[in-house]
Amino acid sequence: MGCFASTPKDSGGNRRRPGSIGEVSVYVPGLRIPKPVDFAQSLGDYLSKNIVERLSALRTRIVVMAGQEGPTITRTKRKSATQHGGSTLSDLQQALEDYLPVLLGLVKDGNHLQYNVQFVWINQEDEAEETAMSNAWYEVLSVLHLMATLLFSQANLLLLPRTSSDGYQPKVSEESRRASVDIFLKAAGYLDCAVRHVLPQLPAELRRNLPVDLAEGVLRALCLQALGQGVDIQLGMAIDSTKATLAVKRRLACEMVKYWQQAQDNITNLPLANGWGEKHRLYVKWKYVEAKAAAYYYHGLILDEGNTEKSHGMAVAALQAADEYFKESKRLCETFNAAPPLSRNPPVWGTMKYLSEKIPKDTSSKVRINQDLYSHERIMETAPTLPDFALALKPDEFQLPQVDPSWKGENIKGGQTGLNNLKGDSR
Repeated sequence: MGCFASTPKDSGGNRRRPGSIGEVSVYVPGLRIPKPVDFAQSLGDYLSKNIVERLSALRTRIVVMAGQEGPTITRTKRKSATQHGGSTLSDLQQALEDYLPVLLGLVKDGNHLQYNVQFVWINQEDEAEETAMSNAWYEVLSVLHLMATLLFSQANLLLLPRTSSDGYQPKVSEESRRASVDIFLKAAGYLDCAVRHVLPQLPAELRRNLPVDLAEGVLRALCLQALGQGVDIQLGMAIDSTKATLAVKRRLACEMVKYWQQAQDNITNLPLANGWGEKHRLYVKWKYVEAKAAAYYYHGLILDEGNTEKSHGMAVAALQAADEYFKESKRLCETFNAAPPLSRNPPVWGTMKYLSEKIPKDTSSKVRINQDLYSHERIMETAPTLPDFALALKPDEFQLPQVDPSWKGENIKGGQTGLNNLKGDSR
C-alpha cells in the first residue's frame, strides 16, 4: 500500500549541487534532502496534539539543517561550527537519531497511519529530481541512508592528511585511522539494516519505484564500500607494522578486492545518472582496480619466495599485473576527479603511498632478474589466480531502536488502538 510520485529531472529545481567537492579520500553520495511535511493535516484527526507536534518539530529540525548544510556537507571542510559549538555533521546525525524512534511509532504493529503521510525527498543519483511516497517505511529507509551518508562524510574528513607537527609530509594519524574503521562499520550496519529489515517492509510496487539512490544494489554497494575502505585502512596499518607478515598483507589485499568486486557487481546495471551517480560508479571501478594492484603485488612477493622456476615465473606475472592495474587505477582516478562535481586527490598516504613507490620499482627489478635467469617464454603471459579468502570484516549489528515512549497510551482515533504497550523492534 501507499502511493508514490516522482518529479522528472529539470534544469535545476531543488537540487543544489556544488561545482567542486574538494579533496576526496572517501566517496560520499550526494545527500538526499527531505522536504517539509504537514503532519497536522495528515495525522491531526487520528493522534494527540502532543505526538503530532513532536513528529513535526523533530522532522522540521532535519529539514532545516539538511536544507541549509546538505549541499555543502560533501565539500571537504574539516569542521563546520554551529551555535551549539558542535559540528554540522554530528548535529544532523543526532537530529536523525532523535527522530527515528518517534517515526517508528507510525509503522509499529502494522499501524495503518503509516500510509497517511506523503514523505518527499530530493534525490541526487536518480533521473527524477524528487520522490514522494505515502509509506512511513520509505521515510525510515531515507533516514537510515542519510545517517550512513553522514558517516561517510565524517570518515572522509578524518582521512584527509594533516600537516604534521614535525613539518614532514601531511599524514593521517593512527587514531584517525582506527576511528575511521569504526565509522565505516557503523555506516555498513545502518545500510545492512536498511537492506535486510526495512526494504522488505515496502510493497513490491514501491520497491520498484524507489529512486536509484535507495535501490537495493546501491545500498549494498555502499555497505560493501564501507567494508572495503575499512580493510584498506587495516592494510595501511599492517604496512606500517613491523610485525605484520607478507601473508597478512596479502590476505587483507585479497579481501579488499572481493569487497570492491561485489560493490561493482551491485551497481553495474543500475541507471545511475546526473553527475553524482556516474561519479559513484567511477569511484567503485577505480577502487576495485586499485585493490587488484595491491593484491597482485603481495601475491607476487609471496610467489617469489618459492625456489622453483615456475614460482618465479608466476611471481613476475603477478607483479606485472600489479603494475598494469596500478597504471590503470591512476587513469581511473583522473577520470573520477574530472567527473562532475569536480574533486581532487589529497596528498597520497597510507596503502597507496607505499605501493606507488614499491610496485613500479619491485616489478622492474623482478622482471629483469628473472629474464636474465629464464627465457621469456617461461614467464607466464597471464597473471596467476589470486587466493580466495573468507571475508573477515562485517557490518556492525544495528537494530532499529525502540519506539519512543511518547507513543505509549496513544489511542489512534478512527483505527486500531493496539499501541498501548509498545516494545522495541527486535529485528
